[in-house]
Amino acid sequence: MTSLKWFSVCLALALPGVAAALEDPGKTKIGLVIVTVYHATDGDAKTAGLTTTKVPKETEDRLRGEERLRFKHYGLLGKDTQPLLRSYESWAQPLKPSEEVLVRFEAQARPTKKSTVLDLELWLSHKKIVKTDASLDGKHPLFFLGPEYRGGRLIISVALASEPKPAP
Repeated sequence: MTSLKWFSVCLALALPGVAAALEDPGKTKIGLVIVTVYHATDGDAKTAGLTTTKVPKETEDRLRGEERLRFKHYGLLGKDTQPLLRSYESWAQPLKPSEEVLVRFEAQARPTKKSTVLDLELWLSHKKIVKTDASLDGKHPLFFLGPEYRGGRLIISVALASEPKPAP
């Protein structure tokens, strides 16, 4: 075998190991975050548009249980699930393809099985309107009462998602 062929074989065998060594550990996925946008109104529910879908009864009951989030009608406008990375920020865009509502989040610590603390920002129309440290647990989403929108109000939910377990 010539030295050029030998070098090519060695390089081909070494590249996967080099690529693995160069991967950024900060990009490791440590969880999932779900961002959901609801439309809420006391008026005609059809003002939100045809793209709304029914809100699950459990979520509707939870929203009605909060004084500031209590409305007659709720509709689901959009949802996005994005990975929670170890050391990098992530962005959720629940009203795709629109960038009207964006949520930026970044882990402040490695999540436990029960909760995690996030650096969280809510952006509406390319303006940051909320910046907070949020402690999320797996059972209860964090709700934000958003601005007026099509005869009602937006409600934005941020929650941890349970990861599906791999099949044996």
